[in-house]
Amino acid sequence: MSVRRLHSEQPASFEFSPENMEWAKHTIGKYPDGRQASAVIPLLMRAQEQEGWVTQPAIEYIADMLSMPYIRVLEVATFYTQFQLQPVGKKAHIQVCGTTPCQLRGAEDLIKVCKNKISKQQFTLSEDGNFSWEEVECAGACVNAPMVQIFKDTYEDLTPEVLEDLIGKIERGEEILPGTQQPGRIHSAPAAGAVTLTDPSLFDGSMVKYGLGAGMGDDAAPAAEKSEEKAAPAKAEKKAKAEKPKADAKPKAKAKAKSEPAPAVEAEEVAPALLDAPSGGVADDLKQISGVGPVIEGKLNAMGVYHFAQVAEWTSENCAFVDSKLSFKGRIQRENWIEQAKVLAAGGETDFSKRVEAGEVASSKGEED
Repeated sequence: MSVRRLHSEQPASFEFSPENMEWAKHTIGKYPDGRQASAVIPLLMRAQEQEGWVTQPAIEYIADMLSMPYIRVLEVATFYTQFQLQPVGKKAHIQVCGTTPCQLRGAEDLIKVCKNKISKQQFTLSEDGNFSWEEVECAGACVNAPMVQIFKDTYEDLTPEVLEDLIGKIERGEEILPGTQQPGRIHSAPAAGAVTLTDPSLFDGSMVKYGLGAGMGDDAAPAAEKSEEKAAPAKAEKKAKAEKPKADAKPKAKAKAKSEPAPAVEAEEVAPALLDAPSGGVADDLKQISGVGPVIEGKLNAMGVYHFAQVAEWTSENCAFVDSKLSFKGRIQRENWIEQAKVLAAGGETDFSKRVEAGEVASSKGEED
C-alpha cells in the first residue's frame, strides 16, 4: 500500500456547519456511552463532503469531539483511501476505475479524457481548480463497466464521448444523473434487455416506480412488448389445448378467480393529536423515551407533542407524519417509542427511564441527540 501523508499546505481551522454539527451529534448519539469513537469514519466522511478533502484541522477537530488522541484519527484518515488528503477539484473529483473488468471495457480511454480535459497527472488540479482525477481500484460496478465515481455517486456504462459530456455539464453547472449512462438500460439489468422473468403478471406492481416489472419505463417498453410478442403464439397454443373438451371429460367446478396481489402502498401521513401547550402547563420529560434526546424533544414540543400519552396513541399513519417532520424514517418503530410511552403514561418505568432519572444518560442532560 502506498504511503499516504497529509498535504503540506493546510487551512488555519475547521468546524462543522450548523447543519453538519446537528447531524454529527445525532450520529455520535447512536453509539453507547464510551463507544463514541465508533463514529469516527462517518464524521470524517462528512468533513470531506463539506470541505472536499480531509484536512489536519478537521482531523483534530473530530478527535476532540470524540475524545480520541489525534494520532488515532490520523491513522484512520491515512489508512482508508476513500479519504482525500489533499485538495481536490471544487466542482468534481473524478475517480476512474482501472481494475480488469473496466480496463477491458475501455477504462484507459476514460483516463485519456481526464488527462486531456483536466491534467496530465492524477491528483493534480485543473488550471481553474474545478477538477481533479485519479485512477482507483474496483469501485464495485463491474457489470456496468467502465465507470467513474464523482464524489459519492457512480456513473456507469461510459464511453469517452459520454464522459466528456458529463465533464462539460459539470463545468456549466448543469444537472447530471448518476447511474448507468446507457439509454434504455435499467440499473444493472442485462444490457440487451431482460431474457427471463419477462411476464408482467409475475410482478405485483411494487417496483413500477423504479422502472421494473409490469410498469417498466418508456425506454424499456419496446423490449417488453417484443418479449410479449414472442410469447404470444406459445400462450395461444397452450390456451387452445386447455379449452379443447375431452370426449369423456366430466364438467368441473368453475375455478375461483385468482386474486391479484395488492401493490405495495406506502403508509399515508396523518397528523396525531397535537396540543398548543402542555396540559396543566407542565410537559412530560420525553427524553425518558429511548431514542429521544434534547434536540428531538424540542422538535416534538414545537410540533405540539408534550406528553407520553400522546405518543402512546400514535398509529402507523401518525408515525409516518412525525417521521416526515423530523427527517428520519423508521426510528419510532425501531426504538419502540410507542411501547415505552404506554408504560410511562401509565406511571410505570422502563430500564431506560430509570437510567435517565439516575443521571446516567448523557443525552438526557446535554445538547446532543
